[in-house]
Amino acid sequence: MLCLRCWPTWLLLFNFLLTSLPASAHEVRPAYLRIQANSDDSAVGPAETYDVLWRRPTGGEVELLIAPVLPANCESRGEGRTWLDGGVETSRWLANCPGGIDGGELRIAGLEATVTDVLVRYERADATTQIARLTPDQPAVTLTEAESLFMVAGTYFVLGVEHILFGIDHLLFVLALLLIVESGRKLVATITCFTLAHSVTLAGASLGLVSVPGQPVEAVIALSIVFVAMEIVHWRQGRPGLTRKAPWVVAFAFGLLHGFGFAGALSDIGLPEHAIPSALLFFNIGVEAGQIAFVLAMIVLQMGLSRLAMPSWAWRIPVYSIGGMAAFWTIERIVSFV
Repeated sequence: MLCLRCWPTWLLLFNFLLTSLPASAHEVRPAYLRIQANSDDSAVGPAETYDVLWRRPTGGEVELLIAPVLPANCESRGEGRTWLDGGVETSRWLANCPGGIDGGELRIAGLEATVTDVLVRYERADATTQIARLTPDQPAVTLTEAESLFMVAGTYFVLGVEHILFGIDHLLFVLALLLIVESGRKLVATITCFTLAHSVTLAGASLGLVSVPGQPVEAVIALSIVFVAMEIVHWRQGRPGLTRKAPWVVAFAFGLLHGFGFAGALSDIGLPEHAIPSALLFFNIGVEAGQIAFVLAMIVLQMGLSRLAMPSWAWRIPVYSIGGMAAFWTIERIVSFV
């Protein structure tokens, strides 16, 4: 049995989540680099002309002074163009690389001095892709003619873990469920249903079997957090609702929506055509690993801090804070597309 009535503990945990995690999520702003081979070149030999797209987040507390460095045989053709959109600086240009870039080294200059990642997508002329995640510890990658399944699995697993751990809205939904589910057995059932639901829609949306507009989905995801927060308030006032009585039903229903949110993030990355099942599977496994790690961390911290004493009304602070923040997100996200 989990001691989820220990509101002092959850108050501290909520403060930790709201201060430490968002700060990290704000600073770890991934950049994106896409190198697309000109398929017309492949008819006469290796592709030598490449379309380069570079997205670098701007406007944060620390300016990301990073830039891609293509293999040594490449040089820019023309001036290209650069524009700002929603806190992201996007640049696009053509590069000439005599002999092609397979076997060449791609590096991100300045990445070592940051705490961010860069996602690289190399689209070959035969429509296959190579996905790489560059970090301050590993700021360079060798572009290859073919990518192993092991490399695909590792890259997408890490991307899945990062997406859930830096997805504050998804974590707040899980935290709200932890606040209303007291039984260990119910908690396992609830998290399992949430997992099954978002796995279904993640797979369906990523494979193109179902499609929904991204912005409305993000608004409803925020609204799902508001709903669970309200359910906690009703329960504490002696009027338990569906989330208290059958949390697995609510977790499954809203999990379908959260899966579309995960799929939206994955669509920005793309799936390697030669290993779609493996990439999708390990991205989902990474999401689940991050989610389980978060739940276990909350339980362990709760057990360690359960002896602290707080006034009887202290439970309202994390609940109303979660609900208030989610309500703000709901309005903000609705305004963005209305």
